[in-house]
Amino acid sequence: MKAYNPEMHTAEHVLNQTMVQLFGCNRSFSNHLERKKSKCDYHFDRALTSEEELTINTRVNEVLQQHIDVTEEVVSRADASEEFDLNKLPDASGEEIRIVRVGDYDACPCIGEHVNNTREVGEFILGSTSYDDGVLRIRFKLKRPQ
Repeated sequence: MKAYNPEMHTAEHVLNQTMVQLFGCNRSFSNHLERKKSKCDYHFDRALTSEEELTINTRVNEVLQQHIDVTEEVVSRADASEEFDLNKLPDASGEEIRIVRVGDYDACPCIGEHVNNTREVGEFILGSTSYDDGVLRIRFKLKRPQ
């Protein structure tokens, strides 16, 4: 398993699905996830408006506040390839693929650590966004639950 901060990594899954649903883009092609702050990069065609940034922030928090169970299952590579893009997985990932699900909201192949329930993530805070040469970068942090 890849050692990411479980809270931040789960928030990244919710952010990715939110971007897919709101803008019809693909999941982030690059990310850097750390306990204090993180960033995700998306292939995109423009900068976000402040209203769109607010919508993303609100939607991610609405999902996290639903206290959704985060589960995993292992499926064959063949079965996984019918539902998911496996291009980001290393060839050495084998014939069994781990799928991480955030309830019915998100599912994707993943090797990282996650929380058991979104209640453990805390509040998502979109810090800033930038757009340069076809790449939209979203920077965010988490306010831990009390």
